[in-house]
Amino acid sequence: MPSTTPTFYLTGQNNFGNRGCEALVRSTLTVLNAAFGPVKILVPSFDPVRDGAQWPGAAAEGVEFVSTPSMPTLFAKWSGASQRFPLLQKLPNPRPALPASLLADLKRADVLLSIGGDNYSLDYGLASLFFFAGIADAAMAMGKPAVLWGASVGPFTREPLAEKRIAEHLRRLTLVTVRESRSIEYLRGIGVADNVLAVADSALAMKPQPVDTQAWWPAEPADGVLGLNIGWLIDSLRRQAGQAEGIVGEVVAFVREVLATTRLSVVLVPHVAPLNGNAFNNDEVFNEQLLAALGGPSARLATVPRGLNAAQLKHVISQCRLLIAARTHATIAAFSTAVPTLSIAYSVKAKGINRDLFGHERYVLETPKVARDTLRTGLELLLREEASIRDLYRAQLPNWRERAHAGAFELARRLSAQRS
Repeated sequence: MPSTTPTFYLTGQNNFGNRGCEALVRSTLTVLNAAFGPVKILVPSFDPVRDGAQWPGAAAEGVEFVSTPSMPTLFAKWSGASQRFPLLQKLPNPRPALPASLLADLKRADVLLSIGGDNYSLDYGLASLFFFAGIADAAMAMGKPAVLWGASVGPFTREPLAEKRIAEHLRRLTLVTVRESRSIEYLRGIGVADNVLAVADSALAMKPQPVDTQAWWPAEPADGVLGLNIGWLIDSLRRQAGQAEGIVGEVVAFVREVLATTRLSVVLVPHVAPLNGNAFNNDEVFNEQLLAALGGPSARLATVPRGLNAAQLKHVISQCRLLIAARTHATIAAFSTAVPTLSIAYSVKAKGINRDLFGHERYVLETPKVARDTLRTGLELLLREEASIRDLYRAQLPNWRERAHAGAFELARRLSAQRS
């Protein structure tokens, strides 16, 4: 590392519409500053104007938005063809023809961090997996350290050839920091261990940004506020599974039951909303539709207004008594502000994170099981065990926050050892 301000390139990120991505970038800067002193981070963005508006002080804190590399057409074609003709996977993977702008940014950087949480999985297909691995390979070819940052990894079991190649790739990285034990166990099973470090998600270290909620917060919070983040994703997954009615009816029935049988108020909380207003994968739009189906806002029912950034949403979540949430970083915002939370699991990462934080998966509800009755059962469990959950938070939060910084301090140690 140079004696001047070190520069980190963050691959795996391309916009702040997903407030979880924004939370990862913000918190990564926080933990790097703690370990290295002031740093500069290069943040890929396909909409730097809107992303910059989400974080007005970004430039002053060392953030530079740079162009986002597009996945080469060849990669998409190879991925589709290899699924149809599996024998193609035995051939060498196509190497991405990376754009000159990306290569120039990698040359400016001292270290590459692969962020995003779950890019090293099959959630987005083989093309995405090998594209991001290819960017890390390009950095290493330049002699730059490359790190997988605060991730969940795999499993790649259903693609054994890809699994072998990714295992080889991961072993060549300077450091693989992993946010839940399920992934660590899996990595050990495929021979990736020596460079692996257990950490907590860096977003645990993101500080909430106070925001005035007076204009829309429930006027009658009574016994407190239940934050509800079901969102576009769960509705979409239900429809893809063949349930044409989606999830709206079940959620409406659940909210009406909460309002009728408890003194809790309800706030609908978004966590993914494209900054250009696109309705696709937009929790804000979904919540507005849900609110309309419930008859509109009332003294005990509200939705968070559009446009809040990740740190502001963390503040909103911190004001809730309880949270039921699907988006991973909405739950992490709650964990780190001591809000008892039921996680709706759309992938294995929710189970892994809960198991590591609580020692079990009892506060997890799988997406196919989401319904009025299961939501009610989950809420009753949170209410019944609220005191013990809060006791656990008091005991464990300092350790969780320390683990959120662990990857940055270990990286600083390893890079220092390489220089000496």
